[in-house]
Amino acid sequence: MTHTLPAGDEPRADLHEAVLQDRWRETHLGRLLGHAVRRFDARVLVLMAASAEAPLALSNLALRDKVGAAHIHITRHLALQGSRLTELAQAAGMSKQAMADLVDQCEAWGLVVREPDPRDARARLIRFTPLGLDWLRAFRLAVAQAEAEFRDAVGDEVATVVAIGLEAYAGDAG
Repeated sequence: MTHTLPAGDEPRADLHEAVLQDRWRETHLGRLLGHAVRRFDARVLVLMAASAEAPLALSNLALRDKVGAAHIHITRHLALQGSRLTELAQAAGMSKQAMADLVDQCEAWGLVVREPDPRDARARLIRFTPLGLDWLRAFRLAVAQAEAEFRDAVGDEVATVVAIGLEAYAGDAG
């Protein structure tokens, strides 16, 4: 049986050409940035798992893939003086519920604690514990190592241009 297209539905040459030139979907800047962020975060987690600076129990969690890229959001965005859940979720670009789940896990691991907010009795502040501050120090070292590896991979000039360009592009977003 031969299938025929209704009149006017013939494949168009330009559509065929567009399909052939579909590589742009894999190589556009947004997708490349997303891949780079995932690769960078994965490397930081590997370094954290092997870190002598990270608290042992937390290194073991990272080693067993219990700490994931999502947990990095807390490490990156939690203010040292503490943050409300809504502030933390907004800074990380996550829903309040998703952030609450991450905070629950981090609280169970001893990274953070919830305390009453002195500005509002109804609200709670999430703060790093001393163990969480140790984790943060190890995170800082892992990020520095991952950045050094990036510089080694692309060269100092390219790494500097990328950093300056991303900082300019991100503006106040980060």
